[in-house]
Amino acid sequence: MPNLFPAPPAIDDRRFDDLVAELLARVPAHTPEWKPQEGDPGRTLIELFAWLADTILYRANLIPEKQRLAFLELLGKPLSPARAARGLVRLQPVNPVTIAQLVTRESLIAGPVNFETTEDINLLPVTGDCYYKRELSETEQSELADVLSELKDFHELDDIAGYVTERAFDPDLHLPSPLNVAEQVVDKCLWLVLLAPTPADVEAVKASLAGADSGQAQQLMLGFDPGYQIAEALDDIELGGEVDFSIAISTGELDEQGQPVYLPLDISDDPQNPNSTAGLTRRGMMKLTLPASTSSIGVVGGDVRSDANAGVGARPPRLDDPEKIARAVAWLRVQFDSSLSNLPIGYLGINTVTVEQRISIRNQVVAQSNGSADQLVQLPWKNLQKQSLELQVDETGRGYVSWQRVDDLALYGRDDSVYVLNPGLATLQFGNGVFGRIPEAGRRIRIASAWAGGGSEGNLKKGSLTSISARGLDGNLLGQPLTLTQVVATEGGSDAETLAEAERRLPAWLKHRNRAVVEDDYRHLALETPGVDIGRVEVLPRFLPLQRSDNKPGVVSVMVLPQKERLSPPNARADKPLVTRVYQQLKARTPIAAELYVISCEYLPIALSIAISLRQGFSRDQVIYDVKQAFKEYLWSLPPHGPFGEGWPLGRKVGDREMEVVAARVAGVREVAGCNIFQRIEQSWKKLARLRPSDPVNLTLQKWQLPELLGVVVTIGNSPEEELTGLFGSPKVGSGDGSDFTAVPVIPEVC
Repeated sequence: MPNLFPAPPAIDDRRFDDLVAELLARVPAHTPEWKPQEGDPGRTLIELFAWLADTILYRANLIPEKQRLAFLELLGKPLSPARAARGLVRLQPVNPVTIAQLVTRESLIAGPVNFETTEDINLLPVTGDCYYKRELSETEQSELADVLSELKDFHELDDIAGYVTERAFDPDLHLPSPLNVAEQVVDKCLWLVLLAPTPADVEAVKASLAGADSGQAQQLMLGFDPGYQIAEALDDIELGGEVDFSIAISTGELDEQGQPVYLPLDISDDPQNPNSTAGLTRRGMMKLTLPASTSSIGVVGGDVRSDANAGVGARPPRLDDPEKIARAVAWLRVQFDSSLSNLPIGYLGINTVTVEQRISIRNQVVAQSNGSADQLVQLPWKNLQKQSLELQVDETGRGYVSWQRVDDLALYGRDDSVYVLNPGLATLQFGNGVFGRIPEAGRRIRIASAWAGGGSEGNLKKGSLTSISARGLDGNLLGQPLTLTQVVATEGGSDAETLAEAERRLPAWLKHRNRAVVEDDYRHLALETPGVDIGRVEVLPRFLPLQRSDNKPGVVSVMVLPQKERLSPPNARADKPLVTRVYQQLKARTPIAAELYVISCEYLPIALSIAISLRQGFSRDQVIYDVKQAFKEYLWSLPPHGPFGEGWPLGRKVGDREMEVVAARVAGVREVAGCNIFQRIEQSWKKLARLRPSDPVNLTLQKWQLPELLGVVVTIGNSPEEELTGLFGSPKVGSGDGSDFTAVPVIPEVC
């Protein structure tokens, strides 16, 4: 978009050398007898005049920039301040201990730039490794088909889902991140094993977790990272669409059916350390209240050498590490809603704390009031975080009194103790005696508490922060040294906005004023929804989804699909958190008269059978694979796939002739002998019928529908398959607790 506010020309672009040269050129016309020479007093006067004129012109040329800044202020769009980077670090004692330690907030973390902890952390004497039950790939399922059948008979189960135990979120292993729990985890659970320093310390650590040291239930700090970055300030965003989840701890007991018993844990609402994850929608901390009895903490077996059911069903993942099994104190089970279609997680671990790039300011005098109206105070710190500022003014007979920060002085009266902070310019502005009070003349103005920090230099890769000066409740350094591990990259840091950057963002704002009016507004605003990874947005004006009816005045339906990398069913579907967040993003910007709906699409399950012949010199298996892959990409619902690189168009029919062309383009295909399209009706596949064998056949889709390709059968011959009985069932989705299927561990490779 072109810049609607081009930089104005300078009032006068002449500089010192230009002025000297011009003055010397004018001398002969006025005093021809004078010859300018270096060191001549006349030459000195000319240079002094040129210097004075240069300084005046420099200040005059700043007037347009100041006017542009004032224009931004009048629009209510001042320069944005710098943002502070945030991240998570894990703390552990250097020497093994069996008692808890408290580390207070604002402990300094040294690095390329300074960071501070933002919460108090109760450091428990355990380490926590996170595991999950990874779903088998299609290749593994094929290779392990016989093993799965034998496991099904051995455990006497009706339906099983094989899995492989995998480690998650270990910063030392450089594992891929984020982990998509909805797509990669069989039981939709993450499991954290709490480990004592040694097997001999298990009972002592268990007693410490139960509060034997302090006489009260202990608090466990659980750090969470959602696996995506929110570009705006977290404090300015209400994400909504919270994720449904529960956390429980293993008790070491079995119920009457032989299943392990888990005790649900409460998330503390301590105002000093609140749950800052906003329902697992943002990076932050949760404080879990542990049981106050050692009898409610424990593990059930776990060693497959003595327990054949290790890792089966609702039991924790099977571990083949006797040393860790011996050190296990308990398991934490974090269980997510099984209906979620997309849930990336970047990190989940215990004994972690949030850190932020900042320095703390306490009781610093910044100015002395001169008693004038509209008094402006320049602060010595750049990048002051406005939500942290507590300003006090020394008042006669009252001492230091806190004043209120507001956005507009014009809304307040003469007796209101208010001020305005401009973090971009690092200034404080007080009232004029009509709108807001004037601080008494000669009285001091101080910052009682604030944080300053921010900038892109705070965005550090994982592992950049390595040491901490941890302090206890008494304010002194802890006697027990701690090791610090930066488990995620610090993100969100950005430099203060420049005038040119502010002007570049104004055209879009002036165009729709952050309001949704036309289709493009809805589309762009939906794509800007913070905290979600949206793959596609379609706007359906006047479409009422509940009735599947069109031409309804005032109705706007916005269809959203999440991003998905793997080209395999189930296709991308918008779950409840995604729909809720997009709806909240759009509802606040939608005209009052508009009836807004945010929906996912309706998929029609289809399958294809096609017959081809091969060209010489091409591998049969490779060509068959390439044909299947070509169909997956062509019928996929998300960009950059589909017929035009934007995903399969809504309502576009699926025709056999078009599918034959797709197959014919694959390298190695000499001829296409025919294609059949199947539609799934209930639990069976029905082939679309032709009136005559040579007639084309098309599957018609409505404007809110997309095809979901569940399978392709490629035949080398003269005719495609006519029936697909029993093929391409729906992908397994369940809780892993035995209600839909039972998760059973498998070992892909056995030495």
